[in-house]
Amino acid sequence: MPVALVTGASRGIGAGIAQRLAAEGCAVACVARTLADDESHLGGSLNTTVEKLRASGATAHAIVADLSSPDFDADAVVAEAESELGPLDYLVNNAAAAFYPSYLEMTRKRIEISFRVNVMAPWLLAQAAVPEMVERGHGSVLNLTSQTADMPEGPPFSVSPQIGGASAYGGSKAWLNRATVGAAAELYGTGVSLNCLTPDTSVATEGSTSLVDLSEYPMEPIDTMAESAWRLLTGDHADYTGRVEYSLSFLHRENGPVRTLAADALLEGWQPDDLLVEHLHHPRID
Repeated sequence: MPVALVTGASRGIGAGIAQRLAAEGCAVACVARTLADDESHLGGSLNTTVEKLRASGATAHAIVADLSSPDFDADAVVAEAESELGPLDYLVNNAAAAFYPSYLEMTRKRIEISFRVNVMAPWLLAQAAVPEMVERGHGSVLNLTSQTADMPEGPPFSVSPQIGGASAYGGSKAWLNRATVGAAAELYGTGVSLNCLTPDTSVATEGSTSLVDLSEYPMEPIDTMAESAWRLLTGDHADYTGRVEYSLSFLHRENGPVRTLAADALLEGWQPDDLLVEHLHHPRID
């Protein structure tokens, strides 16, 4: 049975990817700081995710960890996951800290939290998990990133009234993209792949909707993110590595079936030929 570790698995995209991995037969270590529903103003918790996975017949384990803490121990998290479930085959760094004050108003505390969660935690978790993957000759790391990592177009510049230039969040995710591709290059040929995945459009999660009004943005379901994640994690390591992929664009180019989170049905309205080209960063050319 393959073993996966997913951070930010208490809700949103992380919980969705955990569900898809479980549906594909993986044992899943779910990592987040919210254990119970009453511990956060946002919906979702580790207990909720793990109970859902177990109810479907999957093996799941909850690990409480605060990735924003300067005392975050990535080695301990990976060790617990492997002690409970076995050696890791897949590591999904999904947890994120997003703040959107202006450049001049961004506080040092928020900058530090952004980089601990979005940069240091994925780096340290990979450092803890990858050596054994290399030793076994097999493994995949997937880092979830953001469109805000793209450079703003200009001058002249026009920034979003809701997220401004997204300087700290976008900067941290741009760093993650570059570091991931660099690590993939260093590990090429070992049987271990490292990739990044970005939503092509907005994804309505508990976290994103608490920060930004998404009503005027094109939307995609969590299922398309999970389908893209599954393909990147399980693709041929010689080809599916060192990529910074956009979800819908990737699925459009792959031109294969897109399944639901439960992996038991096709996702209606979101098959490759259903996708609107204007929503794709890198569509296939027919």
